[in-house]
Amino acid sequence: MILVPALKDIESLSKSSAETRFAQLLQRTDAPDDAVAFHSVKLRSHDVKQQAEVDFVVYWRGVVILVEVKGGGVRKYEGKWWSVDRRGDWHELRESPMEQARGGMYALKDILRQDGLGWFPAEAVVFTPDIEAPPTNLEWQASHWWAQDAATVEGLTAALDRVAAEGRPAPPRVPVAGARQLRDRLYGQFTRMPVVDIHRGAVLEEQVVATKGQARVLAGLADNPRLLVYGGAGTGKSLILAEAARQEAQRGRSVLITYRSPELTRFFRPLVEGFGIDLTPFSDLAQGRSYEAIFVDEAQDLMNAQGMDAFDKAVEGGRAHGRWRMFLDPNNQAHVDGEFDPEVHELVRSEGASFTLGTNVRNTKAIVHVVQEYLRADVGDPGIVAGEAVEWLSLDDGTDPVAAAEAKALDLCSQGARKEQIWILDVSSAEAPFASPKGLTLTSPRFAKGLEAEHVIVCGLPGVYDDRATAAFYVGVTRARVALHILASKADRRALKGLLKPLEQR
Repeated sequence: MILVPALKDIESLSKSSAETRFAQLLQRTDAPDDAVAFHSVKLRSHDVKQQAEVDFVVYWRGVVILVEVKGGGVRKYEGKWWSVDRRGDWHELRESPMEQARGGMYALKDILRQDGLGWFPAEAVVFTPDIEAPPTNLEWQASHWWAQDAATVEGLTAALDRVAAEGRPAPPRVPVAGARQLRDRLYGQFTRMPVVDIHRGAVLEEQVVATKGQARVLAGLADNPRLLVYGGAGTGKSLILAEAARQEAQRGRSVLITYRSPELTRFFRPLVEGFGIDLTPFSDLAQGRSYEAIFVDEAQDLMNAQGMDAFDKAVEGGRAHGRWRMFLDPNNQAHVDGEFDPEVHELVRSEGASFTLGTNVRNTKAIVHVVQEYLRADVGDPGIVAGEAVEWLSLDDGTDPVAAAEAKALDLCSQGARKEQIWILDVSSAEAPFASPKGLTLTSPRFAKGLEAEHVIVCGLPGVYDDRATAAFYVGVTRARVALHILASKADRRALKGLLKPLEQR
């Protein structure tokens, strides 16, 4: 079964050994392909508390099952509920475990109803693995309080099946949510996307709730063995790819993530560490083993006959029958590194389902505006990210653009930015990133693809915007998370004006 977050994260973060045991059992159940369990879910509305927390939300055979997990002893005495810890100490509970589970269930129903979702089957259950039998009570069905008999893989599977089979039917004349729509909403409510520090190769924090598009992709993984995910720069393709790869690995499949730029290894490694997922650049595909599931980042760079031949050998069952997910940018990036063959793309597209990511989770509104104005490129709705306006810096004729960019970078440092947060991106270069004598990172579009930095200073603008130069400029101006600075001479500005002409005049 798919767990969100993954079992290794629950084991390291959960303070409850009972919750960890429950997650371990869930992982090993003989679950339906579309089953998923979300751990430690916080709900924003509740009748009594401002925020309710549910230990697990499990989607099982079309039913949403909210599970309250209580380790140790649980009993009712003189009208009050108590938990009993391993030392034998009693602790009074504010409400019964079943009331807590039901409160979360009603809160979730209210949230999804407010979001426009129709009726869906939901059940509240309690799991107390340390007691022999559940307390008897007329307030709930016996099937909805699980004790030691459900604390095995077989017992838990049977308990989930029983609750799902006993689920309440929909009321008459009420709109009912479809299974796919329901799973989309669950992923959207409960999936959190991390932030990666590419310089340190580490996950910094969980930053944002998955966008609707990202949630649709994650929910669609179980239904589609072959998937193409389209999205402009900044729409979160690589993060969704990593989460999807982790889910495949949780199912016990051998998984590969492949890409052109070796720089992406530093991005993906902290996201998939501990899952047994291989990371291999395109150039090494032909030399490697075959895999049950392959994920391709920046797939537009592999969309040619030679690339697909190597890919076909790497995926078990071949491209036409294997299990793969390709993430690609439909805009200009294919001309930076690699070859994009439209005929190959059409063939591959006919072999899988397609999704589109439509929300930009990286760039500010100002950056998105620049991309749309000059490049007519769709990089998604810019409604999420707030940040600074794009700064256009004048460059005198004869001035070294890299030296001018370094001066700007040092000025940013004097204002509080850290050197490791800044990239100087030379559009005219194809060199690998390196540190200048002043300790600043200089890179190129070829090696910046798929990555990002807080502050990006773009320099070395092309004199003529052919396909390759336009693609390089596109990559350069879509890397910044916080602030974009563009160094342009008078000649550069004249060349840029050519991009503003209507497409039919170009």
